[in-house]
Amino acid sequence: MKVAVVGASGYVGAELVALLTQHQKMSIEHLLVSENSESANVAFSTLHPRFKGVCDTPLVAFSAQWIEANADGLDAVFFATPHEFSADWAHAFLAKGVKVLDLSGGFRLKNSQDYPQYYHFEHQDLTSLSKAVYGLAEWHEAEIAVSDLIAVPGCYPTASLLALKPIIENNLQQANSLVVVNGISGVSGAGRKANLATSFNEVSLTPYNILQHRHQPEISQEAGVQVIFNPHLAPYKRGLMVTITLSLNVGVTLKQVNQAYESAYQRSPIVRLTPQWPKIDNVAHSPYADLHWCVDEEKQVLVVSCAIDNLLKGAASQAVQCANIILGLPSQYGLIMGDNH
Repeated sequence: MKVAVVGASGYVGAELVALLTQHQKMSIEHLLVSENSESANVAFSTLHPRFKGVCDTPLVAFSAQWIEANADGLDAVFFATPHEFSADWAHAFLAKGVKVLDLSGGFRLKNSQDYPQYYHFEHQDLTSLSKAVYGLAEWHEAEIAVSDLIAVPGCYPTASLLALKPIIENNLQQANSLVVVNGISGVSGAGRKANLATSFNEVSLTPYNILQHRHQPEISQEAGVQVIFNPHLAPYKRGLMVTITLSLNVGVTLKQVNQAYESAYQRSPIVRLTPQWPKIDNVAHSPYADLHWCVDEEKQVLVVSCAIDNLLKGAASQAVQCANIILGLPSQYGLIMGDNH
């Protein structure tokens, strides 16, 4: 698969390039940045020195003219860009027969009316939006395999949905009861651009965007239940944890909950069901999602936690999982040590 990465200068773009340079079935043909970016015409390894000698490809300025000149030589394009950018440009690649894997929020929400409220722009490409497949690799493999446009899930929704879906799909949750998702993320989730509010020296553990975070409708949409989402920013670099509290149906046992998770993920090596509560350090710099849960049968309450790396399973490695599925490969191909054939 011949691919291009648009938005290769950011944190997620860099992680994606790192994964693609090691992938035996994909080759990076082009790395692009926005037309006015200061990184245009700079070698990728100059911007990210750890890639010196690994990926010295120059970053090229994106434009409509570039698409006309180069898109025919591509099989797929990854967007690691602002949300509105991918929403504006995905159709141009689709028209050339290039598959689009969008790591932004440009196609995650099915209701176009949600975009002004949560993403602050009017979605103009309703045709593409209606065709987009949500790229939660462990749950939508069949749809991803035949889609031309994949909306790669957000980081908080990835962890939340991996924790929630086995319970919801097995009808173990009490209908219309409160589902509370508490999330904590490191500062890399805010992107590479300097911002005083997310500067490491300024950050203390704090809630933010309570009852209005853009990932709340995404989690609710894909879980099929309304959730209360409480995100927090923490003073560490990378990694993300969600802890979810919900009410179970009367009579649901720990054994049933165990069975739901084990059945859901027994063939998913990326999702690890751990015997203890997960830790950020155990998933940072990896594609894994670690899950652990506890049931109070007397109160009929489930508490479940999921930890992921926000830049990898929450973005770049999940995009590669989706591309693997499109190629007919196991989704974990090239992501887990030794799993490259």
